[in-house]
Amino acid sequence: MSKKHRRRRITVGQRCLMVLAAVLFVAVALTCAYKAIVHPPQREDKTAGSAAESDVPYEEQDADQLALAAKAAHSARKSDFYTILVSGVDDGNGGSDTNILVAVDAGAGQIYGVNIPRDTKIRVNGKNHKFNAAYNIGGMDQAAATLSQQLGIPVDYTVEVSLKAFSALVDAIGGVDFNIPIDMDYDDPYQDLSIHFRAGTQHLTGAEALKVVRFRHNNDGSGYGSEDIGRMKTQQNFLKAVAQQTLRPANLTKVSTFAKIFQKYVKTDLELGELAWLGQEAFTVGAANINFSTLPGEWTSPYIYLNADEVLNIVNEHLNPYVEDRVPEDLNILT
Repeated sequence: MSKKHRRRRITVGQRCLMVLAAVLFVAVALTCAYKAIVHPPQREDKTAGSAAESDVPYEEQDADQLALAAKAAHSARKSDFYTILVSGVDDGNGGSDTNILVAVDAGAGQIYGVNIPRDTKIRVNGKNHKFNAAYNIGGMDQAAATLSQQLGIPVDYTVEVSLKAFSALVDAIGGVDFNIPIDMDYDDPYQDLSIHFRAGTQHLTGAEALKVVRFRHNNDGSGYGSEDIGRMKTQQNFLKAVAQQTLRPANLTKVSTFAKIFQKYVKTDLELGELAWLGQEAFTVGAANINFSTLPGEWTSPYIYLNADEVLNIVNEHLNPYVEDRVPEDLNILT
């Protein structure tokens, strides 16, 4: 399959929201701790009371008991490991243009975010779609269920973020110093959009930051060389810069502003106490231990087809909440 990605017009949507969510979690931790008991997320433990915990000696268990024990062992969870789907949904197209699966491994002191390309092939109700259509079909629940089925791991929680929060956050921390990787010269009169920056380190406002992370190519067609891959890399580097400049003590005085951004732009199924706990963990982990990648795949119109072997490696290295590694049969990568 060809690795050439189709060019698409720049949309209002941005793809990288993980650090934004982490920072907002910190804000909730700092502003809501006085009225919420801080505790780890209380996901349902579906393996409790299984055959793995049976008092019957191994040699006396029948085939059904042994099968249940094996299944329970395959689904035994790591301590303090949570998966959270963070999606941006106000790109003007109706779907979730931005989708990042965040793995919070508090036990190991790491946070990892993987971008799900919006054109990834999925199947819902027997019909083929692109991943960003899952939100249109059934909201965040459908998006989470679809991703869980493909990757063979649970999505414990969801966070739905209005992309207007991206600009608001950057402005709230006083802008971001960022090394723009290439010259950017693009104009789209239909969207009243002009992107003009020289390569090098610049101090960006929220509005300017949105332009930088939206950029795909120049007016003459030059640019990254691979539009989507290059743009995702810039977005990921920008979020690292945001994390470094936000997750520091100097910004503790701005928690009320962060809390207002959270209340206005974020919807989640996490409770206040759980958000507070995650916020504390994000602050403890720090920007140096927050990393990103993109699910690997190849473009063959009209979809991106994920590479099952490479996806499995990413799942087991960074995203898997289970003690045992996932195997190819656990994944459901469409071809």
